[in-house]
Amino acid sequence: MGIHVKAYIEERATEIAQYIVENEATVRQAAKRFGVSKSTVHKDITERLSQIHPQLAAEARVILDINKSERHIRGGLATREKYLHQK
Repeated sequence: MGIHVKAYIEERATEIAQYIVENEATVRQAAKRFGVSKSTVHKDITERLSQIHPQLAAEARVILDINKSERHIRGGLATREKYLHQK
């Protein structure tokens, strides 16, 4: 991997983590904002960033864990809204 590509990936991982922490964003929101897949966001935070910026990775991880624990609630609310608007 070229040095420019590695620098780009590290910078992207840092920016994604900062976005997640500042906005309490979900993986899906971060992926959409940065034009990458959800799995790329996840890999950036859990693997790449933990090696270059462990503190930021840990902060982002806390938010992602909270979002993950609440996602069933958001899903249920979205379904409820969908059916309320169909009537």
